[in-house]
Amino acid sequence: MASGNCENCAYYDYDEEYECYVCRINLDEDELYRFLQGGSFDCPYFDPYDEYKVVEKQN
Repeated sequence: MASGNCENCAYYDYDEEYECYVCRINLDEDELYRFLQGGSFDCPYFDPYDEYKVVEKQN
């Protein structure tokens, strides 16, 4: 499942050093270009954050 909504992605985390949210996935040059152009970018690494999935792993 691809999407462009970074705020709902498991790889979108707060970086305390830069004091902002960043993506932990390193996009290649072409992917980064398409992302920065805006519009509809379907990220191939999108993983929806699901806090229930995290809890299941702990059990």
